[in-house]
Amino acid sequence: MTNTDRPAKSTFEGFTDEERAAMKDHAKELKASARRGSRADKAAEEEASVVAKIAEMQDSDRVMAERIHEIVKASAPGLAPKLWYGMPAYARDGKVVCFFQSAEKFKARFATLGFSDQAHLDEGTMWPTSYALTRLTAANEEMIATLVKNAAH
Repeated sequence: MTNTDRPAKSTFEGFTDEERAAMKDHAKELKASARRGSRADKAAEEEASVVAKIAEMQDSDRVMAERIHEIVKASAPGLAPKLWYGMPAYARDGKVVCFFQSAEKFKARFATLGFSDQAHLDEGTMWPTSYALTRLTAANEEMIATLVKNAAH
């Protein structure tokens, strides 16, 4: 077989350091969740973990994450805060509905507010499932509150 007969080398280089870190975070979250006691204790510990993770963020992301946390709690009190791959997330019956991803998490240009397939945002044959955030305005906050409320029902 000559060099020209060999299959081309794959360009896949595996997961990035940030992706591997997110997977390790998720494994830790699952282990911690399995160790927790009562449902009330688990909910309190999950929220404390989310608040602690938000506190670790860089200033601009932290300010947005804190505000989004407040908006989600006010707009959709039935969603439970939890960590998901090291990101603040909000779940219904244990399944993530929405999450906040800081720009720093994956060395991105902007933070992201994302919605999973558990979110009730279906409209027509195409709809957005994530939003880039550089800062929050009153209009953004109002839109987020509406989206989260709709996603949670």
